[in-house]
Amino acid sequence: MSQYDFRHTTILSVRRDDVVALGGDGQVTLGTTVLKHGASKIRRLLDGKVLAGFAGSTADAMTLFTRFERKLEEFHGQLERAAVELATDWRTEKTLRSLEALLVVADRDHSLLLSGTGDVIAPDDGILAVGSGGPYAMAAARALLHHTALPADAIVREALKIAAGIDIYTNDSIRVETLS
Repeated sequence: MSQYDFRHTTILSVRRDDVVALGGDGQVTLGTTVLKHGASKIRRLLDGKVLAGFAGSTADAMTLFTRFERKLEEFHGQLERAAVELATDWRTEKTLRSLEALLVVADRDHSLLLSGTGDVIAPDDGILAVGSGGPYAMAAARALLHHTALPADAIVREALKIAAGIDIYTNDSIRVETLS
């Protein structure tokens, strides 16, 4: 499995009207077996000022969440700087290089995708999605963002429901967090 071929979840972030929403489904799979339906793959970091979600290995993601929160503290909550520093460490440190996860992080001003290959990507349209259902959730979120007046959290919830109806590795046990 390549680093970008995760079949563990769907994570989606949407920005609208000074609100960012980050959501994920709760399904955990091992091969073709569903192990858990209600896992939480979204975290609040830095005293609730940053949202983070992951697709990939849970243990690897927890390691990355811990490292990312330390970077946020080190750089006084500067999301972009902390993300670049984590991505650099992730790509260059031998102990981190083998971690298999993707992170989506957001604060009031920025949304970013982080990967172990050194990627730190900010979306053009305020939408980020990762995981096996990511392309479905992203397409649905784009349509809802451009053709409805739904708030960010409702767009995330509805787009994840659409992804859950298409992707067998995504379920409809959805958790959404917001920052405004």
